[in-house]
Amino acid sequence: MSLLADALEYVECHIGDEIRTEDIAAACYCSKSKLEKLFRCVNGISVHDYLVRRRMMRAARMLREQPERPILEIALCYGYSTNESFTRAFRNVWNCNPSEFRSGERFSEIYPRLLAPIMKGDDFMKGRKQVDISELYDLFVTRRNCWFVCCDTRSLTSINEISHRAGDLALLETMRRMCDAAREEDVVFRIGGDEFVLLTDSENREYAEKVADQVRSHEGECFEFEGTQIKLGLRVSVTRFEGERMKYDELFAGLHKVLQEAR
Repeated sequence: MSLLADALEYVECHIGDEIRTEDIAAACYCSKSKLEKLFRCVNGISVHDYLVRRRMMRAARMLREQPERPILEIALCYGYSTNESFTRAFRNVWNCNPSEFRSGERFSEIYPRLLAPIMKGDDFMKGRKQVDISELYDLFVTRRNCWFVCCDTRSLTSINEISHRAGDLALLETMRRMCDAAREEDVVFRIGGDEFVLLTDSENREYAEKVADQVRSHEGECFEFEGTQIKLGLRVSVTRFEGERMKYDELFAGLHKVLQEAR
């Protein structure tokens, strides 16, 4: 657990540097093969793939928040020396070019920072995947009486068995359905491997149910992967925080509980 925590922290601290898996392993005082084996076993992807996803997540945020900043400048911030190499990496993650994302796509916390898993008995590898959504805590407090729409992607493991690229497209499709059903003020973010939450800007349950119904209306529709149509289903439920005082850990656990009960 300590090794994973160190590796994840190193990635965040050096996300804009020209680092490789070997550099991360050396910083953690372990071999590349040991780090790769542990990281892939727990997180389901390689260290390199996680690094690229986090870079493209940060780059996407910069594209939306700094619309006048040249794309090449943003590419340089995350270790890419040409527009071509940056665009290729960005498209592999977001399924569109940086310029298309900036002009049309809605930003979402789809690849948040991973946290070291919580120990479950003597086996932390069977614990729930933890992600860091603490950057949104102030928003949670501001909207403490607003409703959440929670979505769980069905059969993501089976889709990932086809290809991890297919799994990434399934996540993007989940995000797209949620964003299409929401208003501009609503925020979509990911809280687990296949679990998403939409925080509305409304204290009206009817509005949350309307968003949920719109997401459900696309149940079983397909997305395309390499010429094949793959069916995608979502479990959807609504909730809001009921405690007297907003606590991050309680909110996170509560959202996961709602999704577990939806299954």
